[in-house]
Amino acid sequence: MKAPYPFPQLCIRHGLLPATFLPATEHSLTNPGFVAGDILTGNAQIQAVLPVAAVQSITLDATDCYVLPGFIDVHVHGGAGYDTMDASVESLAGMAQFFARHGVTAFLPTSMTAPHAAIIEAVATVAQWQTQPITGARSLGVHVEGPYISPQFPGAQPAAYIRPPSLSELAELLAAGPVRMITLAPEVAGASEFISTALRQGVICVWGHTDATYEVCVRAAALGVTQATHTYNAMRAFNHRQPATVGATLALDSIYAQMIADNIHVHPAAMKILARGKGIARTILITDAMRAAGLPPGDYDLGRQTVTVKDGVCQLADGTLAGSILTMERALANFIAATGLSLAEAWPVTSRTPAQSLGLAQQMGSIAPGYQADLVLLDAQLDVVATVVGGQIVYLRDPARLQL
Repeated sequence: MKAPYPFPQLCIRHGLLPATFLPATEHSLTNPGFVAGDILTGNAQIQAVLPVAAVQSITLDATDCYVLPGFIDVHVHGGAGYDTMDASVESLAGMAQFFARHGVTAFLPTSMTAPHAAIIEAVATVAQWQTQPITGARSLGVHVEGPYISPQFPGAQPAAYIRPPSLSELAELLAAGPVRMITLAPEVAGASEFISTALRQGVICVWGHTDATYEVCVRAAALGVTQATHTYNAMRAFNHRQPATVGATLALDSIYAQMIADNIHVHPAAMKILARGKGIARTILITDAMRAAGLPPGDYDLGRQTVTVKDGVCQLADGTLAGSILTMERALANFIAATGLSLAEAWPVTSRTPAQSLGLAQQMGSIAPGYQADLVLLDAQLDVVATVVGGQIVYLRDPARLQL
């Protein structure tokens, strides 16, 4: 299926762009940190970033909209009734279109702890789907969450399928498709060799669902682990005498901290602490959304388990939190409210910082010539007005903004 608005060239006009992306000029008094500008795209890339100027091309009117680099969600299981573990091209396409409606231009389809064959099938399906034309958010490869995690901190990962790290399973995963990230517990037997092998293959290693001490985390970071999965959740908590996993995540400068900013998984005060401790350059907002995102309350499947969604909370029968129904634009709004940061200060946690964490900072996460034309337009309430992926409009709330 073709993208809804396929154009060889597109100009986004009269948007409010972060001032850092434009030549020195007078800042907006009503929108500090933003200035009016145009973005010209072509050949899937940003061609020029201009102070408001006449450009002869198809135009997307961004008047009164903030224009930001598209959101990148490095940890998301599903949405709109679909899940990565469906191992279905149709499910991945449905997820991508749903995410695009919420400003996401790129994501890592995230698997669950499951039998090895089921994870292999999910990874292979992503490889197949990535050959299809883009009709929503693009995939940047698979995030394999588990099964090499701690039975002390399974969270909503099915405990029956937790197992030690396996180099043979790793080789089969890498052969099946584009594994970009793996979450594991660094303290379990065999983890160090697994991490070193995965890193040599270009896989980003992340600690999560872990009972690791501070000292174990320091050793894991020295090996090359660079991220923490959903910080605070499913990891050994901070104590002033035993900093543990949370303390290591906060203290080690090399670690990027993923966080679910839904005011359920993390209290707003804890969001503020994380933002102060890690800074914008090391904080990454994720949704950890499951298939119920965008759907009414009720019972849904996650990893062959029933999850009940009520009052915005996703729980297993025993009360364990099981993913979220968070979307990225709401995560950003919650983060801003919790931290007191402005949009001009906070926006990188949804795009530039995750791009940097994936080694893609020279391709996406910024608005500059040569970067991928992946952009999101937000209104004053931070609701999504339009999403552009590779210079193509994949979501448009108000078609009247498009001038052919």
